Amino acid sequence: MKVEFYRHNLDEQDIANVVKVLHSVFLTTGPVTAEFERRFAEYTGVPNVLAVNSCTAAMQMTLMALGVGPGDEVIVPAMTFIASATCVVHAGATPVLVDVDPETGCMDPEAARRAVTPRTKAILPVHLYGVMADMKALRVLADEHKLFLVEDCAHCVEGERDGVRPGHLSDAACYSFYATKNLACGEGGALITRHEEVARKAKLLSLHGMSKNAAGRYHGLYQHWDMLTLGWKCNLDDIHSALLVDQLGRLDALWARRNTLWKRYEQGFEGTNVARPKVVGKSGHHLYTVWADPARRDALLPALQQAGVGVAVNFRAIHLLEWFRETFGFKPGDFPNAEAIGDRTISLPFYPKMTDAECDYVIETVRGVFKG
Repeated sequence: MKVEFYRHNLDEQDIANVVKVLHSVFLTTGPVTAEFERRFAEYTGVPNVLAVNSCTAAMQMTLMALGVGPGDEVIVPAMTFIASATCVVHAGATPVLVDVDPETGCMDPEAARRAVTPRTKAILPVHLYGVMADMKALRVLADEHKLFLVEDCAHCVEGERDGVRPGHLSDAACYSFYATKNLACGEGGALITRHEEVARKAKLLSLHGMSKNAAGRYHGLYQHWDMLTLGWKCNLDDIHSALLVDQLGRLDALWARRNTLWKRYEQGFEGTNVARPKVVGKSGHHLYTVWADPARRDALLPALQQAGVGVAVNFRAIHLLEWFRETFGFKPGDFPNAEAIGDRTISLPFYPKMTDAECDYVIETVRGVFKG
């Protein structure tokens, strides 16, 4: 059997929605994107939504809209994808990495507390694998030091922890709609915020600093536009938005299928030497990750692939990557929990179209490879 690492969940209605846009007047940001923003606001329970072309852009635009820039520091976990830190650099500030909880891989609030300096302007936790960071503890910390709190929700559309959903305690939450995400359109992202002024500034920054987008310039009688600030080019077009609008209605059902698969994996690995990260609260179930013996992990990856099981590594600790080492002087041992996770991680196939038989084959294969 061959089990792909990922298969998308688009259906014929999503494809039809794209075809409809291709026959319409607007291909770029227009009415379909506006409709997705409206529906996503309903889904998240947060009133202000801005759709952009990536989660990276969403985080950068959010930080800049909050006034984060040169001379400022933003606290980021060392166990994450590189964009959680590079967005800080693109905003002109400095990422300050901290270690993570050894059981979940999410930002350790006490490590974040120790990293606060007079230059700290924001905290950027990451909801790793779909499990939310401890937002209540981080909100308390942010309030104590008058810091902004911005969530990286690339893995976590559906999650909840301690009765809190993404965007409900923070200044903004940022999402990814990359090809492998639970809500996907190939390339895309969004930010949600309770603060209307943050959304307004981020929208301005996301399209060259222009006072009107294309829909605003060409619908109705012509009106001159102005450039109000120096901005970027990050808007999401109607073609990609067309893939998202109806997926929102299926999101909970797709999550339920992933939850069933997650339980099947957990039962299959119970009592074995296959370690897994701890799940706290309701996980978005974006990735199913196992932790191997670090001395064997890099040999297990090709062994699983040769047996027909697709795999990935999410993630290596970012402070050990060349650019971060050379730019900030990081070295092995700086963040031991993040390093331990990065040296052990193997992500397994995990998506709604995966069959029970495929899940069982992955379990059997992993158990065999880990034993051998």
